[in-house]
Amino acid sequence: MSKPLSAEAVKLIISVLASDRGSLDSSMKRLADLFGVPDVIGAPLGFGYTDYYAPEMGRELVRRFLSFERLIRPEALPDIKISTNRIEEDFVEDGRRRINLDPGYISPAHLLLATGKGYTHRPYLRNGIYADLTLVFREKMFHDLSWTYPDYAAARQIDFFNRIRARYMAQVKQGAAEGVKEAVD
Repeated sequence: MSKPLSAEAVKLIISVLASDRGSLDSSMKRLADLFGVPDVIGAPLGFGYTDYYAPEMGRELVRRFLSFERLIRPEALPDIKISTNRIEEDFVEDGRRRINLDPGYISPAHLLLATGKGYTHRPYLRNGIYADLTLVFREKMFHDLSWTYPDYAAARQIDFFNRIRARYMAQVKQGAAEGVKEAVD
């Protein structure tokens, strides 16, 4: 019989997709106010992988990935997604979103995203939030899966996530996971 143990703390990451630089910067400030200091901020990237967001947000989108210094409890992810949904709502203009926020976390074994959309590979967590297993860590690096979004599967992004994981593992090794508080609104 297995004995349940608490999960170790994980590294919060958030993708910020925005229709303009001002919304991008403002939303990143809001995220920092809510979740603490970002410790890794990726370079701004043009977003041309899909037209999914174009009708609502336009075609000239920019994305940045952030990770946060403070580690979180993995069970806080639904609360974090609900908080980021509220921030998205604050940036709605004329019924259209200006930003899209996708929170998730990096653990020793995987990169997991939170989503409000269920699917075959997305188990339900709670409060209308599902988990999307996006990347798995094996053979010393992250690997994509057949359903991984192309922008997360790109070699440049996998390298970026590998660097965030290395930072996270150093934090865990240094004992940063002790006494971690949930990041909830």
